[in-house]
Amino acid sequence: MRFETPLIPAVLIRRYKRFLADCRLEDGREVTAHCANPGSMMGLAEPGMKIWLEPNDDPKKKLKYGWRLVEHADGHFTGVDTSVPNRALRAALEAGEISELAAYKTVRPEVKYGEKSRVDFLLQQDGLPDCYVEVKSVTLSREPGLAEFPDSVTARGTKHLGELANMAAQGHRAVMLYLVQRTDCDRFQLAADIDPAYAAAFASAYSAGVERLVLGTRITPQGVEAGAPVAAAP
Repeated sequence: MRFETPLIPAVLIRRYKRFLADCRLEDGREVTAHCANPGSMMGLAEPGMKIWLEPNDDPKKKLKYGWRLVEHADGHFTGVDTSVPNRALRAALEAGEISELAAYKTVRPEVKYGEKSRVDFLLQQDGLPDCYVEVKSVTLSREPGLAEFPDSVTARGTKHLGELANMAAQGHRAVMLYLVQRTDCDRFQLAADIDPAYAAAFASAYSAGVERLVLGTRITPQGVEAGAPVAAAP
């Protein structure tokens, strides 16, 4: 998935009201960018961080910049836009690039299922059980090399695990896919101390037959692509 317009570098001044970020461009101008991330963004919203913004000239949008990346001091990147994983994964699924799911040729995004829910992807193929795939963006890292989810309490995420477990009980295939939007992590685990209820829901869903798939990403200021599997803690 390539960004629609070239990203430009900036420095973060502050993030506030969850979805707003004041930033300073290289020419000294201060602008407000949309932050498409409802989580805590722990460790990713410190004033002075180098970030990358996507400008737009859409008259329907109040804000002319969207915050897409954090660039760390060691040159690694973290993607902070939670809408990016689905866009990147859709391209990978349609191209058959995710080996665990490559047998499915029909990829349907945002399909209604369960109780007033929409699954991120419904994969279908003659001769195979329908495959329900929920996607979560992973950006938290409190220990070098280790990515964690979630970064705040997520009642919605817990509900999704229950929906997946119900699909598995009905004989469908159900997959919880964590996309690690960091280039500096090669391991993954659940942050049970942040959201014990989510960790318990995952354990229950896993026991019910829900599969876990953790993928890394390739991130540059040009775009984000799904990468190789990431090792997950038991």
